[in-house]
Amino acid sequence: MTSPRVVTLDLGGVADKAALMDRAAQALALPDWFGRNWDALADSLADPSVWPPDAAERGLLVVVTGWREYAGARPDEWAVAQEVFTDASGREPLLTVALAVG
Repeated sequence: MTSPRVVTLDLGGVADKAALMDRAAQALALPDWFGRNWDALADSLADPSVWPPDAAERGLLVVVTGWREYAGARPDEWAVAQEVFTDASGREPLLTVALAVG
């Protein structure tokens, strides 16, 4: 089995949902039509056809870094983000989202 494609979603310096969505769109190379809302992020994570090249065949590991400041400043938004990551990982067996703690 081949290793999954690894994408880092760096949330360092992210202060709000809009910035998180921009970072996600950039890190995951999401299409221009990406709606930059929670439902659109969930749909994109669950749809291998919009993942970066070769990730649909290999699987996708999204490593979220720099998230602690955002989580502390926007706990309600962070709770929604975690729910989106968890739900997407549970629906799509080729997707893993990991929070970097170090």
